[in-house]
Amino acid sequence: MAKAPAFRCSECGWTTLKWVGRCGECQQWGTVEEAGGAAARVAASSVPASRAARPITELTAADAPRWATGIGEFDRVLGGGIVPGAVVLCSGEPGVGKSTLLLAVAATAARAGRRVLYVSGEESLAQVRLRAERTGALEPELYLASETDLGTILGQIRDTAPELVIVDSVQTVASADNDGLAGGPSQVRDVASALTRAAKEADVPLLLVGHVTKDGSVAGPRLLEHLVDVVAHFDGDRQTALRFVRTSKNRFGPTDEVGCFEMTGDGIVEVTDPSGLFLSRSSTPLPGTCVTVALEGRRAIPVEVQALVVRSSTAQPRRVVNGVDSSRVAMVLAVLERHASMPLGSEDVYVSTVGGIRLTEPGADLAIALAIASAARNVALPPRLAAIGEISLAGEIRAASAAKRRATEAKRLGYARVVDESAALVRNAVPETIRAGRQESAPAGRREPAGVPDF
Repeated sequence: MAKAPAFRCSECGWTTLKWVGRCGECQQWGTVEEAGGAAARVAASSVPASRAARPITELTAADAPRWATGIGEFDRVLGGGIVPGAVVLCSGEPGVGKSTLLLAVAATAARAGRRVLYVSGEESLAQVRLRAERTGALEPELYLASETDLGTILGQIRDTAPELVIVDSVQTVASADNDGLAGGPSQVRDVASALTRAAKEADVPLLLVGHVTKDGSVAGPRLLEHLVDVVAHFDGDRQTALRFVRTSKNRFGPTDEVGCFEMTGDGIVEVTDPSGLFLSRSSTPLPGTCVTVALEGRRAIPVEVQALVVRSSTAQPRRVVNGVDSSRVAMVLAVLERHASMPLGSEDVYVSTVGGIRLTEPGADLAIALAIASAARNVALPPRLAAIGEISLAGEIRAASAAKRRATEAKRLGYARVVDESAALVRNAVPETIRAGRQESAPAGRREPAGVPDF
């Protein structure tokens, strides 16, 4: 008779007969724990009539109702609202605003007449009260508790009978039945399993706050992300007020929606139309600026790219970027020098975005190229112009993803001229755009001929 595996990895479930320090499947250290004896045989039990299996054709969308939190951007990310019994894991870096956002969600739900239980394992009741007072979240239906013991939290849920539960955070809660330290893989697994089971049995939505590691992933075992229904990531630069909420997993809605928020002194405020956050306030075109339309989830956002080209004073020219990928900027510089006859090897080049947003998609290549060319020639591009397209190493301009949606959004915002893949080649698009900008800015009566060879 084969011997049952005695050790199991808490990260991926890999089993082994003897203890090892490193998992043989996921290669994680310190995650192999004793699994116990063989599983006991489970007898089949009778199924109540209310829980009997039903044909899928008899089920409707009304069988999974949801209610809106009152914060439109958060509802957009969740797919229209919170589903009763759903477990949502909200992760993010320390200080990014996770607790502030969830406290605003709790206050909005309590203001609508729903009883909310907010359990804080990191802050005292007085600290949460001060934040609630500052952000205007004082509501009589919002109940606070400062607990780190799992059994006490489950008792609070039973006695309070809330319609929404928020636990901040899952890594600070510990179970008395587990000998591991709070935040350890085994503790996080047991705590998340118990809270999820309690939420499902009571049909109460549960919002969990999760810490992240240095690489941005959720701290704890990967099993944590499998247990919950929604995994929402809250990110943003601390130096700017803008925050984004994205979902990497959503059992009740899409995973490509993005919620936009702004951190203020009075709390967090949703931004329903972020079209003006990433554009400069100058009313006249300036050399070295170009607007592109970026995609954040399903949302098209105009973003201004700025460039500065100056003569280098060192043997090694500088390439400084902010908000864009340095490797893509280096590629665009090489394409401009090879296919647009722009010698930039001895120039310092600085490229940045406005508003702190980060552009990582290739659809911003053309805007970066035009901004650099405009700065190098000291010529402002034509007004109300947007550039959308990906640049290849051969100097071709390719269509960006969802190019039609981007162009439609650009024209809706008043950008009459859109430079895109229809220009075909960089050696045609860049000189023609610079010439058009020079002619737009030239005094009346001094227009250059359309066929001027030098741009």
